[in-house]
Amino acid sequence: MTAVARVDPGAWRSTVADALAAGERFAGAWASRDGGEPCWRALLASTHTVRVVWTPAPDGVADSIVDLAPAADWDEREAHDLHGLRFPGHEPLRALVTHTPDPAGWMTPVSGDGVHQVAVGPIHAGVIESGHFRFHVVGERILAMDPRLFYKHRGLERAAEGASCERAIAHVQRACAACAVANTVAYAHAVEDAAGLRPDRELRTARTVLLELERVYNHLHDIGAICAGVGLAAGTMAFAALKDRAQEINARAFGHRFLFGTVAAGGAAAALDGARTETLRDQLGALRADVVPAWRELGFSGSLQARLGGVGVLTREDALRLGAVGPAARACGVREDVRSVSPRLAYDGFTPATLAAAAGDVAARLELRALELEASFELLTALLGRPLAGGCLAGGGDRGEIGVGRVESPRGATACVVELDGDRVGRVHLRTASYANWPALAHATAGNLVPDFPLINKSFELCYACVDR
Repeated sequence: MTAVARVDPGAWRSTVADALAAGERFAGAWASRDGGEPCWRALLASTHTVRVVWTPAPDGVADSIVDLAPAADWDEREAHDLHGLRFPGHEPLRALVTHTPDPAGWMTPVSGDGVHQVAVGPIHAGVIESGHFRFHVVGERILAMDPRLFYKHRGLERAAEGASCERAIAHVQRACAACAVANTVAYAHAVEDAAGLRPDRELRTARTVLLELERVYNHLHDIGAICAGVGLAAGTMAFAALKDRAQEINARAFGHRFLFGTVAAGGAAAALDGARTETLRDQLGALRADVVPAWRELGFSGSLQARLGGVGVLTREDALRLGAVGPAARACGVREDVRSVSPRLAYDGFTPATLAAAAGDVAARLELRALELEASFELLTALLGRPLAGGCLAGGGDRGEIGVGRVESPRGATACVVELDGDRVGRVHLRTASYANWPALAHATAGNLVPDFPLINKSFELCYACVDR
């Protein structure tokens, strides 16, 4: 059961400051209610533990911690827009979800000789979600970039309130197709954590297989997207075809290209008999064999390699300050991967992939994905050595009102928090890796040329839908 501690409002900032000084990292915050009164909760994560600290927010006011943990910037802004909380010390508290027509209400103030703005989106040439990017530039050099998302905010968290735990998983699953498994496994873990349930070996293995299948097709897509960012059509098409093959493998094995419906809260939803498991393993082996020459070709493409180094650099210090996660963080030397500390999954002895030179640029993010892709194939080969049984859950643990699940999605650590109201969901909060990484992407864009932004953007390859939940 996740530890939960109440903090008096006057001690809120010092409590968070002490936790950060002790090595814990801010992993998200959300507005909730305690006995009908507003409160503010935060998730703090260390190497092996996760805990919740919260404080009452009398009259809807809670002290800001954005100066202590800059990664809390979006969390506080979102809570202000959606729940009306105010955060003294967060100045200016710019709009995030609310789309104020006044540019000063949401953009970074930038002025000076020769400074002008370039607006891109929210409607794009490609078939993608709605997102607006406002570049402050001198010539073609970017001084700052403000992303504006939440164009299709669906209120999924609010819709889940009052639903049964089994029904509410549908809202979490539909936050994003490309992250459907990671989001629903995190939700299932949160529900089971609150209920005092533990998955057996078979259930841990089944969920791990699903997570790695999702990672494989996402990483194949992301490598192709980087090729598209420099106009290398041959690489784009090669990896798009490989990604499509990976999703066809998913569909044949589990009935859905995006693996919808394969995870359930409180039990198993996916299993394969011996013959189907062997078929899945053989198909993945064939796919793996074809990825190797496709990746080798990218290494010999001078036009691609010349565009990657030194572009979109995110330093290790900035990644830690902004709370970056996943490949984006590991590419600059932050050796954190939730798979290393996932007792509810079958990642025994897992070691994150590392780069010899973690430069934090587009080249590093591309290379890291290739390394992680090979590790995923290796892990899947080992896990699919026997039939994939559905598994079950065992009780006996302490029951609590708040449960937390953290899962390493293809883009990094995703956290889901469930607050139970009896046997129903009182509050659910989903903070995906994309949500965590968008501020880091904006920071990595500064100092680069406008034509390089598509490449930088695709090297992070963040979800819009995960944010527009």
